[in-house]
Amino acid sequence: QVQLVESGGGLVQPGGSLRLSCAYSGTFHGLNSMGWYRQAPGKERELVASITPTPDTVYADSVKGRFTISRDTTKDTMYLLMNDLKPDDTAVYYCNMKYRLIWTQYDSWGQGTQVTVSS
Repeated sequence: QVQLVESGGGLVQPGGSLRLSCAYSGTFHGLNSMGWYRQAPGKERELVASITPTPDTVYADSVKGRFTISRDTTKDTMYLLMNDLKPDDTAVYYCNMKYRLIWTQYDSWGQGTQVTVSS
């Protein structure tokens, strides 16, 4: 199955930028989509952005115009560039991949990376 490893989180001041990376490895026969989710304390996990192989992208309204999702197939890595960060962006960010192995659909998650936006 696929393994996902996130990196790039940290502490940043409001208005600052961060780039998250999600390196994926393992075997899969078809990719449905990849995405970034986040979960703040006391809140449910929510979709931040997703990307398909086409690539088509979807963004949460709260991050449109500030975040950009991309994927580099030569490096087997997905990215989330986050600009103009706000305190409300503080959360643990998770990488997700929905894929097919033979005829079975899988949903894999990374371990998460903390993003804290604070002055």
